[in-house]
Amino acid sequence: MSLSTQHLLGIRDLTKEDISLFLQTAEQFKEVLQRPVKKVPSLRDVTIVNLFFENSTRTRISFELAEKRLSADTINFAASGSSVSKGETLLDTVNNILSMKVDMVVMRHSASGAPHFLAKHIPAAIVNAGDGINEHPTQALLDALSIKEKTGKLEGARIAIIGDIMHSRVAQSNIYLLKKMGAEVTVCGPPTLIPKYIHEALGVNVSYNLKETLEWCDVANVLRIQLERQNQVLFSSLREYNLSYGISRKLLDDLHKEIVIMHPGPINRGVELDSDVADSKQSIILQQVENGVAVRMAVLYLLAGKTPVSNN
Repeated sequence: MSLSTQHLLGIRDLTKEDISLFLQTAEQFKEVLQRPVKKVPSLRDVTIVNLFFENSTRTRISFELAEKRLSADTINFAASGSSVSKGETLLDTVNNILSMKVDMVVMRHSASGAPHFLAKHIPAAIVNAGDGINEHPTQALLDALSIKEKTGKLEGARIAIIGDIMHSRVAQSNIYLLKKMGAEVTVCGPPTLIPKYIHEALGVNVSYNLKETLEWCDVANVLRIQLERQNQVLFSSLREYNLSYGISRKLLDDLHKEIVIMHPGPINRGVELDSDVADSKQSIILQQVENGVAVRMAVLYLLAGKTPVSNN
């Protein structure tokens, strides 16, 4: 098996076979990460630049750790304090970095489509670490791995994505992936935070009733309210949001079944999730973080043109 693409720009561009290969390879690397010596020499001949034009903690650290575990040479670039602040264009910045013989670019950018633009203009492999409100493909892959580990399947699984759907690249990538892999998806949140076209365009169910949605689903993937991306007031207050769409311990206890709780982080505790839910045994939030390193190892490994990891 091999990938159908040179880049990871978004889940929308991947085939079902690509997704399966990423997940299978991540499972192999997860086994590697359980060993006393967690480092492998797989990418010791590869140079990767982490190009972050937007603030990030989890994603950046996860990629850096994945690169180190694979023995790649890495360069970390932050837009603040660089020539970008002096007016240098994105293409000039990357071309200058590529002149230093870089093989792969991991990029996060506030502009939707920035990684796609780069992929058309430079020869290096591009990994999208989040672009605007478009996609966050590695988050969707690690979420899928986490769901598969916890429930044993993706096909036929009932997944609810709850919260700020309108501004979430995580929601979009998750929907593309889950639908391709045969899961049922419902999005839930205030009407002002759910795009009107989403049912017709992406084939997901839409609900405005949190309790009904939780009764329906096997897994609830709860999203952060992204106030920094909202250019108008879309609900009256965070308190109001919590009362209508926040998940409390009592709400979970009142359900007729036990469901799995996920969150891509960072969590607004007391808004989307109460602390006793985020830290409960139903939560797999920390497993998501752990799986992020294995998934990103798999992405970098396969995009570097390496053959799938052997089962032996």
